[in-house]
Amino acid sequence: MKKAIASWSSGKDSCLACYKAISMGCEVEYLFNTISNESKRVNFHGTGRELLNAQSEAAGIPLFQTETAGDDYTGKFKEGVHELIEKKEISAMVFGDIHLQWHKDWIDNVCDELGIEAVMPLWNRNSDEIIREFMDHGFEAVVVGVSETHIKNGEELIGKWIDDEFMDYFKDYGSGGFDICGENGEYHTLVTNGPLFRKKINILEAEKVYRESEHDGKIYGNWFLDIKKFELIIPPQ
Repeated sequence: MKKAIASWSSGKDSCLACYKAISMGCEVEYLFNTISNESKRVNFHGTGRELLNAQSEAAGIPLFQTETAGDDYTGKFKEGVHELIEKKEISAMVFGDIHLQWHKDWIDNVCDELGIEAVMPLWNRNSDEIIREFMDHGFEAVVVGVSETHIKNGEELIGKWIDDEFMDYFKDYGSGGFDICGENGEYHTLVTNGPLFRKKINILEAEKVYRESEHDGKIYGNWFLDIKKFELIIPPQ
């Protein structure tokens, strides 16, 4: 059985990849997460430490978290992974990437340098099939981040759950490079329940917020679900 760590964003693709890797025989020792050293949240998801710790507790898998900055993301990422390799004799790392070749190249380079295997259970699969599999397994996830660059009226999507109604919402988005899994950064999710978890995250209080960021001289607008209060509960059988 391979000892592995799972790259963990708090969203559906990293969660499904972790779940599938375990079913393939990987022993996932840690959920590996990076957060911004400025916002103390997951980039683009807007998820804070408290929710990530709750997911870790719900899954029964320890969370390893490292702070990163845009100008030294790769360096900090490798430092964190290397620390776990030495600590737990890790031989593999699980990723939820689907089809972005430039990011797979980055993953391959990082893992090669660290001497571990990249495990990518979702790679090159159909995005519609992936999201359907996520739902069929009984996972639950809520939309917590939306890019207005990709989705008009992004505020409407914030707080929606990944279900058949969600799929219908995007039936007219089939062209123009849109990806139903949000692989291009269209939207981001928070997983709250499912077969990987022993407990469920029950959201009690949240609000929609709009934030702008600057990159390469351009302004980008994003909507977020700011979860202010939640609880961990044991879901009914």
